[in-house]
Amino acid sequence: MSFYPGQRWISDSESDQGLGTVTAVEGRFVTIVFTATGDARQYAIDNAPLTRVIFNAGDNIPSHEGWSLTVESFEENNNLLTYFGVRQDTGEACSLKEMMIDHFIKFNKPHDRLLNGQIDRLDWFRLRKDCLHHQFSQQQSDLTGLSGGRVSLIPHQLYIAEEVGSRFAPRVLLADEVGLGKTIEAGLIIHQQLVTGRAKRVLIIVPESLMHQWLVEMLRRFNLPFSIFDESRCEETSDNGDDENPFSQEQLVLVNLGFITKNPRWYEAMIDEEWDLMVVDEAHHLSWQQDNASIEYQCIEQLAQTIPGVLLLTATPDQLGHEGHFARLRLLDPDRFFDYQKFTEEEQHYTEVADAANTLITDEPLASEQITTLTTLLHEADVSAHIAAINHPEKSEQKNARQHILDQLLDRHGTGRILFRNSRNTIKGFPGRELHAAPMAMPEAYQDAINELLLSGTAEDLKSQAQAKLIFTPETLFSLDSHEDWYDIDPRVDYLIELLQSLKKEKVLVICANAQTAIDLETALRVKEGMRAAVFHEGLSIFERDRAAAYFAQDEDSAQVLLCSEIGSEGRNFQFAHHLVLFDLPRNPDLLEQRIGRLDRIGQTETIRIHVPYFEDSAQSLLFKWYKKALNAFEHTCITGHAVFNAFGEKLFDLALSASWDSNEAETLIKQSHEKHLTIKQDLESGRDKLLELHSSGQGKAHALVEKIEKLDQQIHLPQFMFQLLDVFGIQQDDKADNAIALQPSEHMLCTNFPCLPEDGTTITFNRHTALAVENYQLITWDHPMVRGAMDLVLSDEIGNSSIGLLKNPALPAGTFFLECIFTLEAIAPSNLQLGRYLPTTPIRILVDKNGNNLADKVSETVLDQQLSPVKKQVALQLVKALRSQVAPLVAKAEAHADAQISSIQAKALAGMQVAMDEEHQRLTALKAINPSVRQQEIDFILMQKNALAEYIEKAQIQFEAVRLIVVSN
Repeated sequence: MSFYPGQRWISDSESDQGLGTVTAVEGRFVTIVFTATGDARQYAIDNAPLTRVIFNAGDNIPSHEGWSLTVESFEENNNLLTYFGVRQDTGEACSLKEMMIDHFIKFNKPHDRLLNGQIDRLDWFRLRKDCLHHQFSQQQSDLTGLSGGRVSLIPHQLYIAEEVGSRFAPRVLLADEVGLGKTIEAGLIIHQQLVTGRAKRVLIIVPESLMHQWLVEMLRRFNLPFSIFDESRCEETSDNGDDENPFSQEQLVLVNLGFITKNPRWYEAMIDEEWDLMVVDEAHHLSWQQDNASIEYQCIEQLAQTIPGVLLLTATPDQLGHEGHFARLRLLDPDRFFDYQKFTEEEQHYTEVADAANTLITDEPLASEQITTLTTLLHEADVSAHIAAINHPEKSEQKNARQHILDQLLDRHGTGRILFRNSRNTIKGFPGRELHAAPMAMPEAYQDAINELLLSGTAEDLKSQAQAKLIFTPETLFSLDSHEDWYDIDPRVDYLIELLQSLKKEKVLVICANAQTAIDLETALRVKEGMRAAVFHEGLSIFERDRAAAYFAQDEDSAQVLLCSEIGSEGRNFQFAHHLVLFDLPRNPDLLEQRIGRLDRIGQTETIRIHVPYFEDSAQSLLFKWYKKALNAFEHTCITGHAVFNAFGEKLFDLALSASWDSNEAETLIKQSHEKHLTIKQDLESGRDKLLELHSSGQGKAHALVEKIEKLDQQIHLPQFMFQLLDVFGIQQDDKADNAIALQPSEHMLCTNFPCLPEDGTTITFNRHTALAVENYQLITWDHPMVRGAMDLVLSDEIGNSSIGLLKNPALPAGTFFLECIFTLEAIAPSNLQLGRYLPTTPIRILVDKNGNNLADKVSETVLDQQLSPVKKQVALQLVKALRSQVAPLVAKAEAHADAQISSIQAKALAGMQVAMDEEHQRLTALKAINPSVRQQEIDFILMQKNALAEYIEKAQIQFEAVRLIVVSN
């Protein structure tokens, strides 16, 4: 291929980009700008999927000024084409340089293929037609991007995702309590922003310890293949001698916070890139004071100033004080949150609002000062009648009055628009917890190993040694100096075997601190009792972990027990199990909560039985008592653990290393820890903002959203369409027992690169519950890249756009023929404008007889599909030859019928768009007048969007998608 600036090319794989222009040819690469969508692409010259656009005599070419040229001839000068011919509007002779051709033009001429004998099968034509209908439906769906995640349908999570994900450049703080799914909420928002085109490039920044969890969660739950960028990845680009910014290679990037703060060179490269959305997890670790900000905070702050959308994920803000809370809000909206003193004054105001809201929610009578507060706060809404109705004798009237006042408060006050915080107090559906403790005697060999450790130095000296932590896992300490297998002398192994036998086939999750312990336990179970167990640890690849998790999740021929290292608490969902064995106890209560959180999740159907075998009179027993008596951490969610551990963790470790396991000092520590636990818990409860929690949970809206997605999940349209699509593409399908289908490539595939189908095949399911239970199954939804990619594959190619069918109908004379033409009305626009919501790619079906009359309203496509039979290739060629002279004029008449429908479709789209945009503009403008959380940029974007959409709707063009010649036979 020879490329020169100014030439016009079209993308073979992305024809919806319109006509591209060569802007640069540098070395091995060519840059094409697609003005219609505002996108630029760089291709390797040797294998660029591009076709040079050259028109021939008789073709009509639209110019970018709005007039068209009928081509008579063309010439090439300096590698650029100039066309000569007649203007259609004036009849004047003129010329048109290829640079001046309309950017919005698309190329698809099914009748040329028909007349040249390029005939596709009838089922290919039906597939193309169905793709167009489903594309039309999905572009308008308000569930696009929401229903596609491999997640349980949790109301508050879906509400937050819809509320935030549908915004332009959302900037919010997600601060749900532990176990309520902040990562899932963020993933749903990212997914919706990407699928709907509101965002294209996403940057996720997390602590290093969470890198793997985020990578797996985004890929397994949302089919989002993020790329990890670290020192070696960036250096690799530099070593290749490219001047290219390494971050420009990927759209979805995952980095750890330490990497960007310690590498100024790569941080500068990152900030030079254009991103649409940044997500920062564990944002409470970004330290900030009024006169001093950490390097981590400064880096995120600078990025937040250049990236339009920002999601911050954090622990419950109240735990870390107002100053830290203010610092995070300041990252989101520095114009509003610029002064800490003013913020603290506002916080006092929020307390008044929350106090009044709490009374309304709990159905208690309003005090006089609360009535005064509500009247003052809502003076512009005049709620006096509703306040009076709170004392109405009818309960329904009271309820309506309270709800109306709450709605007014939600709209007008607090940080509810940029802060979402749910607590377990408001979100129901969590299981109970039941502790089953099993104290047992310490093996003598273990005691010897511990004594040897303790005698090797003072408690103070030992603390600095890595080996000291092994006092809580004596089997590891014993294994350091012994060649004997620890599991032969450890009574916890026999305890575990007896437990598994007593539970028969019930699933059991076992978590221990170290990978080697999990590996050894598998050996012990297999050798001692012939038990099947799956092992899950950090030494396995992601694929191996998936396989182990699937082996545990299956109902038949599966493992009863999954033996995990600490990584078992990494975010995997094992809620189908109800028994958890803590083979040892972690020192940090956050880790304990993460372990229990593998089962203690919304959607868990049974009480969780937590089995804790531990050695009496040991560091383990001290830890067990501290968790049970001081924090009540086994049977209740421990939201105070982090703070209590910071206060007493060191002292706890000292006592463990000084063998003061059952001393008065230990009792005192447990008592002090419990007192602090109660104080913090009380402070958190009294500081709860029930108004904010009510807003964050979505109230009734959230449940309506769940019902809509459940209804969509139950429809049969998607499975029917996918089986049709898989059949056409020649993909082997084998049913499996558990609502799943195994897909394998075959020798007869239509193309070798079917989306999301690896060489060794994959397993899909349309059942959400099955996909949640078996993580290596792909959950197929309308959002899945296999579905979207396959539809694009059909519609961007010629598949099924030319076909012939025989119609046996005694009422019609043999030889009668019809021409069925499928057109689409389509406008090409930047994806972030959401044009498809108002003017989706609209199929227009025209069925003409030999006189050019449109019979589409009289003969349904369903009836035709059922009555038509295929025609052999040789017969098809004879029919085309016989009818060639009549087909071209009929295509022109069909196109005229389609053109006649354009204006009404455009008018309907324009009216619907203007109503929706005006309503949203009015709503946000009114809201901004009373709630400063609404950013002016959001309002400005709506006006820009409205004007741009009107222009693109006006430029919508008819595209010829498919033609089917129908001939009546005997």
